[in-house]
Amino acid sequence: MKLEGKKINFLGDSITYGMSAGSTDKKYTSLVAKKTGAICRTYGVSGTRIAKQKTPSEKPSHDLSFCMRALEMDKDADIVVVFGGTNDFGHGDANMGSMDDRTDDTFYGALHTLYTYLIKEFPNSTIIVLTPLHRLMEDNPCGTNGGSIEYGTLKDYSDAIKEVANFYNLHILDLFEKCEMNPNIEGHIEKYMPDGLHPNDLGHEIIADMIINFIEKL
Repeated sequence: MKLEGKKINFLGDSITYGMSAGSTDKKYTSLVAKKTGAICRTYGVSGTRIAKQKTPSEKPSHDLSFCMRALEMDKDADIVVVFGGTNDFGHGDANMGSMDDRTDDTFYGALHTLYTYLIKEFPNSTIIVLTPLHRLMEDNPCGTNGGSIEYGTLKDYSDAIKEVANFYNLHILDLFEKCEMNPNIEGHIEKYMPDGLHPNDLGHEIIADMIINFIEKL
């Protein structure tokens, strides 16, 4: 698929917003636009999760879930890219749930809610789902905020994203399995992720190139 002139909606969290990128033009969505001529629209809000939060966050903006914000996206997109899940793991309090769930109160249910909405409201769009990037403390089932309740490891969240996306035959770019950035590998924090989560300029460049290569092969 050629991307020049295509309208792409990017629904995401702080990584899509461009946290830790040196400037706005260095974040991955801007790079996709620059490299391909696509019209990239960024719907990235820091701290947000796919599923609904049960306990209100200290920052109200963190509770603007993907399911809520998908309603606000422009409907004329040729491509919709969903990139989230790391905050559900890191500091979300929605249970993982099961494949049978259909409300945004659980992670599985929120995935179903989000994907069915996109399929219905963007019938002519190519929908692409990205799994989370590796991050520090990703094997702690209690997340990264020092909680005591076990919700699942980051891999569990990544696997759930793939399972539900496969159910709807959506396109999946598996960053968890295929992206070279992993702050748990010696040297990768300094090279790609200064805080162990958010990619730097080089990291955004890698994400942009992976997205471009993936879409162009569709």
